[in-house]
Formats: sequence, structure tokens, C-alpha cells
Amino acid sequence: MKIAIIAEKPGVAREIARIVGATDKKDGFLQGNDYMVTWAYGHLIGLAMPAEYGISGFKAEQLPILPHPFILKVRQVKVDKGYKPDSGALKQLKIIKKVFEDCDKIIVATDAGREGELIFRYIYNYLGCKKPFDRLWISSMTDKAIREGLQKLKSGIEYDHLYIAAKARSEADWLVGINASQALSISAGSGTFSLGRVQTPTLSMICSRYLENKNFLSSKYWQLRLQTEKDEKSFSSNALDKFDSLEIGSNSLTRLQKQTLVTVQSVESKKVNQDSPLLYDLTALQKEGNSKHGFSADKTLTIAQKLYEAKLITYPRTGSRYISEDVFEIIPELIESLKSHPRFGTYAANLSNSQSHLNQHCVDAKKVTDHHALLITENSPTKLSEDENLIYEMITGRMLEAFSDKCIKEITSIILNCDEVLFGVKGAVIKQSGWRAVFNAQEEDETIILPVLVTGETLPLKGIELLEKQTKPKPLHTESTLLSAMESAGKELENEEERFAMKESGIGTPATRAAIIETLFTRDYIHREKKSLVPTEKGLSVYEIVKDKQIANVQMTGMWENALSKIETGEINAETFQKDIEEHATQITKELLETSVTIIGAKECACPKCKTGQMIFFDKVVKCSNPDCIFIIFRNKSEKQLTYKQVTELIINKKTTVIKGFKSKNGKLFDAALAFDEQYKVVFEFAQNKSALAK
Repeated sequence: MKIAIIAEKPGVAREIARIVGATDKKDGFLQGNDYMVTWAYGHLIGLAMPAEYGISGFKAEQLPILPHPFILKVRQVKVDKGYKPDSGALKQLKIIKKVFEDCDKIIVATDAGREGELIFRYIYNYLGCKKPFDRLWISSMTDKAIREGLQKLKSGIEYDHLYIAAKARSEADWLVGINASQALSISAGSGTFSLGRVQTPTLSMICSRYLENKNFLSSKYWQLRLQTEKDEKSFSSNALDKFDSLEIGSNSLTRLQKQTLVTVQSVESKKVNQDSPLLYDLTALQKEGNSKHGFSADKTLTIAQKLYEAKLITYPRTGSRYISEDVFEIIPELIESLKSHPRFGTYAANLSNSQSHLNQHCVDAKKVTDHHALLITENSPTKLSEDENLIYEMITGRMLEAFSDKCIKEITSIILNCDEVLFGVKGAVIKQSGWRAVFNAQEEDETIILPVLVTGETLPLKGIELLEKQTKPKPLHTESTLLSAMESAGKELENEEERFAMKESGIGTPATRAAIIETLFTRDYIHREKKSLVPTEKGLSVYEIVKDKQIANVQMTGMWENALSKIETGEINAETFQKDIEEHATQITKELLETSVTIIGAKECACPKCKTGQMIFFDKVVKCSNPDCIFIIFRNKSEKQLTYKQVTELIINKKTTVIKGFKSKNGKLFDAALAFDEQYKVVFEFAQNKSALAK
């Protein structure tokens, strides 16, 4: 019997082929030992664009577009006049078709999740294949995991609901994205603008936070702070009350400056138990990758995927922070394997010696989704890049933290009295480091060293001052806070259990959130200012149009995600969901077509070449509206996506200021201005007044 195995990527296919003995390399597949192992390159097959349904151009009378049934097409690439099939995808599909024809059975080894299932099923259905198939479902790429997975194959039928949910998600995104984008573009009058089922609510969260921050009216207040000491230990303490008036605060300061002593009014000490954190899921890893190292969500995912394919961590696109009891059985072995780790070796050795008392608060099979939480594997890393090592050590350290004892600290709260004005200060002392010893992280109250104080004693007043402060708005979203907002459908929740409960109605999935954020950058809807996510003028214009529309409703989008999860488990019928989405797409299309639209990002500039046409902005190009003028500016220059502002500056001023982050052919970064030469070709201009044609 000949068995075909199809993986999602060539690298994964090669690892599986090695395990099954398919070592004979062919064009697009490997064979041997009665196996033929081939691969996709991600989504080779997708849903057809409107033109395949006989719909051309953007016309209000054609909307909404509601295909019955949807047509599958080979992956398309954009060209000047529409789209054409990707030649690489066509070639690989022919190879896959031949492999399927020559086999008796198929093993599906695409990524074990919703999108991986969709990748295979779309290929399988597009090719009209009828061969039986089984599913390889693994959470690690180690040799052991692959071998065990091949021994525990399940019939593909058992994953039908997973495919149905993936198909429903794909079609829902098409229905909302295509119809809403065309409706907005028609209302705008020129240019092409993108809206999406998850993309637009995400933009809405960024813009609403930005406007809340910028429109915040800060007010001044004043607060007294005194300095005192005991046993040569000096410490400061802030007044419990604040003053809205400088005059009142100054009067109080003048009165207290006459005092020489303060009295200890109360001393309260209590022990606080800090439970160890849960293991990482992808979103938690991305949030901390951003907050600790400034990594984008996409960068963290890319690195994690590399570590997974290098067999160093388990499947990264997980939405669970828990493991099951059988996985817990291998944890002592994983901790043992870290004894020689340069950073965590000593801690791992101590934890290994007490492994009979490992913390099990993240062991709960009922809370495990398609894949368990992120873990390292038994393999030791070699030759990791600096960024890869940072992510690997985050995952390693978190695993050690999760199975460690709680941290116990004693928090002391002191109230001081100075002429009937009360002051407060807190300090903390670690009694048992527990999990906190892994990274030796220090919290703010642990930096305050307080002397031993008793109620009623007096201390010298060493100084007092009046501090001027201002109320502050909520900070702009970073990728870390945005991921939290997406995870909890816009609700800011600090409690871990509440966040877990809200996951069912979050927007996007752990596997897709990074791509959604990157799409907003690509559309020129947002940009980064240090770590903050800031909307562009174009993004704000789109937000102002859609903010009160159904397409921007975060909670509704969360309900759709919840419905998709229930389709996956068979609790909801996909046809019912489809009808609801079609109705939703019809409503948002009507809303947008009836809206008067002005988009700043759509503002046209006169063509610098023909002087008669107007420059119209698209996602990848900016081109002249004059059909007799072929002037065009490509928005990607040397792997740098030019913003609307940068292109506008070039068109109007014939030159830009220096732009950072271009990449040369040999991969080196460089900075340069852009300008037009005499033939209106875009060239680089460097500080030494040298220029070269843009490539």
C-alpha cells in the first residue's frame, strides 16, 4: 500500500519523510518505503474573487455579493490589471495531484489546527480527490512526537467539524471583507479601502483609545510628601489626601513645615501568597514579548514558529495555558533536561530535586483546547540568534515558574500622622521567593525598605514638600495591550479567570491576531511611535465612518468567534451561521453605501508628470487617474512599505525627508531620501548627494 503524506511546509515534510524513510528526493516530494511525502506552501487554494462570479468593478447595484456556492481558486497574485494564478502554486498543485493519484491513502500532516485543516481540505476538494485520509495530530516536531503521532492516527472524518468551522470562518471573512470594502470604496469615490470582520473592530479599538487619550483634559492636583527616618533608614511617605487647589496645598505645607515630629498611627503587616503564573499560550507570549522586548506580535510568532520547526518548543499557535495530566507526566523529565542550562541550570536542579511537590495549578484537561500550553521539548538549543534565544528563554523560564511554589511576601502598610494630616507608605519583604526566583523580578513595593516601626512611636520630620501632579489619560495601545483587548473583546480585565472566561468571545484567534495587526500596518491605517500604536489620518478617517456601524462592533465580532468555536464542536449548525453572516454583510453594505464619506487618506494629489491627472492611492501602488499617463509609484521600496504621508510628500515636494529602514540586496539596512529624476523615476538620495535608481 502506498501512502501519501502532505505537510504544510517543505521543512516539516522533510522531517516527517526522514522518520518514515522517504529519503529519495523528487521535484516537490520525497519518496521511499512506500511513502510519498509532499507539501503545500500555506494556502495554495482560496476563495475566488468577485470576477469569477461575473462581477467586475465596484458598483453599488452589484452589492451585496453572496456566492452560492463559493468557488475555489488557485492562489492569486496581483498584477497591474487584476489577478493571475501564482505560478509556484500551480506547479506544486500538479505535483500534489500526481502524488494523491499514485497513493492508496493520505495522511494529513498540515498544522494541527483550524487553518491547517482548511489548507488541506481546500486542496483535497479542489483536486476532486476521493482517497481516504487520516489525520496526524501532534503538538511537537520532535522525532518522538512524530512517531507517536503516526501510531495514533485518527480518521479524517473525526475532524469534519474542525474543517466546517474553518470553512465558515473563511467564507464569513470573504462576505464581510469584500462587501464592506467595496461599499466603502464606492462611497469614498476614489481609491480602494479595506474593511474586515476582525480587522475593522481592531482598528476601532486603536482609534477610540487614541482619541480618548488625545481628548483627555488633564487637571492639576497637589500632594504632600514627607521624609523621615529610623535607625538610619530614611524613607518618604505621600499624603493620603490630594489638593485640587495650590493655595490650600501651600497653606497646609506652611503649617506642617513648623512641625518637627511625626507619629506612627498604625502598622499593619500581612502575608500575601502570589500564585505562579500560568504557562504561555501564543497571545500571552506575544503580549510579554512586546512589553519586555518590544517585539511585534508577528515577530514573536515568526520566532516561535522557527523554534517549533527546530524541535525546541511545542506547537506555538495554541490558545490554551493549561496541560493535561498525561502531558504533566513528562514535566519532570523536561525540568531535568535543564540542569545544564547556563541561565536556569541551578534553579532547574533545585526544582528537580523537589519534583514530587511540583505545582499543578495549570494541569486541567478540561481547559486544554486543540493544543496544550507552550512547553519546551527535551532537545537543547544550539546556535540560536539573540532574538530566538530571548523567546526560547521566556518559554523555558515560564515553564519553570508555572510548576514552582508560590511566592510568599509580607506587606507592611504604615500610616503616619503629622499634625492631623495622614501619610501612607507600603513596603514588602520576600519570605519565600518561590517562582519569582526564576527571573529574580522585583516589584515596586519590594524596593522600599522600611525600618521596624510600632504604633505610637514618634519619628523626626526630616523634610516636607508639595508635589504638583496631573491626572493622566489611559495610555495609547501597544501591541501587548491590544492583544489583551482582542482576547477579551475590548474589556479590560486584570483577573486571570475572568480573562479566560472571556476568551470564548474574544476577536480573532491566537493564530490570526498578529496577521490582523500587520494588515492594519499594510493598509496604512496605523503606524508605530516607539511601542505605541497610533492611527494615521487615513485610519482615523475610516474609523470616523465606521465607528457607529455594525462592522466595528467588537462584541458582535466576539460573538461570531464564539459561534465558530461551537461549530467546531458541533454545537451550532454552519448553515445557520452562514445565513446570519449573509444578513450581517447585507446590513453593513447598506449602511456604508448610505453614508457620506470623506477619507483623508483618499485625498488626491496632482500627477507631477502629466499635471492633468490625479494620483490615486491603492494598497501597493499610487497611480495617475489619466488613462494616457502611465505614471505609477510602487509603495514598496527595497523591502520598505512607504506610508501615505511619505508618498504624498514625494508627489508634492518632488522629494522626501530621510526615510529609515531600507534594505539593500545583501540585507543591510540603510537610510535615504526619495526623489524623482528627470524621467520621473524614483531614486534614492543620500547625504553625500549620491543617488541610485530605486529597484
